[in-house]
Order: sequence, then structure tokens, then C-alpha cells
Amino acid sequence: MSGSVTIWALGAVLMFWAVGAYQRLGRLRAQAIAAFAPLDAQFGHYVALVKNNFAKGDSEYAPPAQAGLLGAALQFESSMAVARAYPLDVLVMRALETAHETLFTSWARVRSEPPDLAGDPLPVALQQQWEHIALDVGVARTEFNQRVHAYNAAIQQFPAVFLAWLFRLRPAHKVIDFA
Repeated sequence: MSGSVTIWALGAVLMFWAVGAYQRLGRLRAQAIAAFAPLDAQFGHYVALVKNNFAKGDSEYAPPAQAGLLGAALQFESSMAVARAYPLDVLVMRALETAHETLFTSWARVRSEPPDLAGDPLPVALQQQWEHIALDVGVARTEFNQRVHAYNAAIQQFPAVFLAWLFRLRPAHKVIDFA
């Protein structure tokens, strides 16, 4: 009789632990997903800045570097849309990083163009806006990466790793800085 009570008590404790651990993993995952929203909003400022300042004219006559910058911004916007749906997916976040890096490279290419009769290819005010956005993105990126780190650490701890395996909770990918 006492053996079955011990087994039931052990089963109850195990079940209580499993439910609590799963809720903790779910909470950490939700916090990581929620932390992507401010980062996404800040990333959107890059796209808006490029679209508002480089999409006005006829793209057929735009300098190649500016056309490339606009194309990179549109690609980055597309990658952001996918990342909004899957903010913890490793492949999606790597694609977003690649698009982000391409946008930064295109911006640097436009910035390094020699001035023409109309003046600098990038006015100082635009460069300052870009740098301000980069600071805001850095803050949001840090918060997102901290949440992802907490989630990744939780799913790799023993014995929660068994629940992560059981419910197919995969490690998330941090967003690296290209500034």
C-alpha cells in the first residue's frame, strides 16, 4: 500500500514540476518573441528613411549606388516581414542579418560616392538620422538578444532539456550588430 502511495506522490511531484517548467519555457519564449517587436519597429525606420529619400525620383536615372540602396531596403523590408512571423527561427534570422548587412553595405557605398554638382550624395542630416536610428536599433537589439539568451539557456538546462526535446523547442538566433 505504501509503495503505491509513494509512486503516486512521486508522479504528482513530477507532473507538478513538468507543468511549471513548461510554463517557464513558454514564458521565456513569449518574452523573446515580444522583444522582437521593438527591434522590428526600429529596423523599419531604416527602410522608411531610404524610401522617403531615395524612391522619389525616377529610378531609371538614379545613380547605381542609390538604386542599389533602394533595392537593399526593399529586400530588408521583405526579410523583416518573414522575421515578424518567425522571430526565433534560426534561418529566418540569418536571412534578416544578411539583408541588414546588405543594407549597411549599400548605405556605405552611397556615402562614399564623390560629390557632384548637386552636392554630397548623402546630406549630413540623413547621415545623422541614420546614426540615430542605429543607436535605437542597438538598444532594441540588446534587449532582444538578452531575451533570446535567457530562452536558449533555459531550454538547455537539465532537466528542462527533456521538455524542450519533447515539445520541439529549438534554440533561437541572436541578431548581431553590423554598424
